[in-house]
Amino acid sequence: MSLDRCEAALRALAARADRLTPEKVQAILRRYPRPGGGLFTRDQLLGTYRRLCAEGRLAFDSRMARHLQRKPTRTISGVAPVTVLTPPHPCRGHCIYCPSVAEVPKSYLPDEPGVQRAIRFGYDPFAQTAGRVRAFQNIGHPTDKVELLILGGTWSDYPPEQQEWFIRRCLDALNGAEARSLAEAQRLNETAPHRNVGLVVETRPDCITPAEVRRLRWLGVTKVQLGAQSLDDHVLALNRRGHTVAETRAAVRSLRLAGFKIALHWMPNLLGATPESDLTDFRRLWDDPALRPDELKIYPCLLLPETDLYDLWRAGKHRPYDERTLVDLLATCKTLIPPYCRVNRLMRDIPAPDIAAGVARSNLRQIVQRRMAEEGLICRCIRCREVRDTPVDTETLRLTLTSYETDATLEHFLAYETPGGRLAGFLRLSFPQVEPEMAELEGCAVVRELHIYGPALPLSDRQQGRPQHAGLGTRLLQKAQEMTRAAGYPRLAVIAAVGTRPYYQERGFAAEGLYMVSYNDHIQR
Repeated sequence: MSLDRCEAALRALAARADRLTPEKVQAILRRYPRPGGGLFTRDQLLGTYRRLCAEGRLAFDSRMARHLQRKPTRTISGVAPVTVLTPPHPCRGHCIYCPSVAEVPKSYLPDEPGVQRAIRFGYDPFAQTAGRVRAFQNIGHPTDKVELLILGGTWSDYPPEQQEWFIRRCLDALNGAEARSLAEAQRLNETAPHRNVGLVVETRPDCITPAEVRRLRWLGVTKVQLGAQSLDDHVLALNRRGHTVAETRAAVRSLRLAGFKIALHWMPNLLGATPESDLTDFRRLWDDPALRPDELKIYPCLLLPETDLYDLWRAGKHRPYDERTLVDLLATCKTLIPPYCRVNRLMRDIPAPDIAAGVARSNLRQIVQRRMAEEGLICRCIRCREVRDTPVDTETLRLTLTSYETDATLEHFLAYETPGGRLAGFLRLSFPQVEPEMAELEGCAVVRELHIYGPALPLSDRQQGRPQHAGLGTRLLQKAQEMTRAAGYPRLAVIAAVGTRPYYQERGFAAEGLYMVSYNDHIQR
């Protein structure tokens, strides 16, 4: 590679960083081809750009880095999502559809991309976290704000000391330093190069107790994924799920009262279900005030070899939906989703060769979206309305409010939307209507989530037309404080990830137990 020619291309790009478009980038690269022919790759450009910036020969410009990065959708929602897997561990469940393969967490398969990465790193939390951060950096993405997703087996079934060690080592990787305790790792992360802005674990509804809720908060968890799977006790029993709908409702209630964000897993096409019963089941998610999740993962039941469900299928006692049936069902389901919920997935990331029968399309979301477009159907979920890479004029944004009741709270979803209805950011404000289970939340309204969308930007960086770091979060907090006072709550609490504590401290909040709490009459600018 000719470094002189590559540097010339980068300098030409840097001179136009404020007005670059993908087309202009390509035009400049064509003017500065590689000596042997062809264009410089993004990897070559990024590597040379970093070196020139490190040597002081070019000034770093996040706009420039954005144009050089690969796979821009990876951080299009404002954070770098880093997923790590826990090692194999016994699960209390005996679900008939769940694979159990040696040396991988239960319900996972060894050829899933995420599992292969975890195996490559020996399930080591430090190595997995550092590896994913490095992978983001290598393709040009900022990693200042990291959402850490700890997946794998049922989190609550792991020994407490292993849980604490696992999270501490993940934070050590983000901090670039080795802590002696979880508390020290959390404190270090407040000023770390890679701040943890969200910590997610997945568990079962029957694992959620008051003690477990408190422990999750102590560990720094801010979002819990719950495997509800079905809201029909008969279907749950047929599939040997091992918990009831009542336990799901109770778990959601406890987590919501404690301020957690709640992501439910829901599975159509389980044994005993039909397309009609699945649609009825899906409606219960929104009709039942005890549910109404913040996020949803829709996992159509996949028929995998060496499961009890596979044996039932071979015996003619179960039939997977065909593609048209499943797509029609999911298209209808998506029209029912309220604007306060985000659908994170429509399909498990299972390689098609592993699926014995039924739908094996990895692009099921796109197929459903095409069907909806053909039929004029609209999904109002958060993911479908994010601004993504669309430039935003923050002066034209309008503040909207969606309020809804649950069995224990009054929820307010405050959102900044563009004139075209795209979502630039939102805040979840919860008004408890019963006594909280967490002592710190006595007399508190609770901010359960604050999220600003658009491409992730480095901390303290601001770009014209980008919602991040434009003051939208502060304005949403000010509105939440105003509503809290009007409703008669003396305090406003936030379930803050450890890396976001300084942000809230700068706005008048102080640590109180496991939360950040404001007694002030206003949110400081």
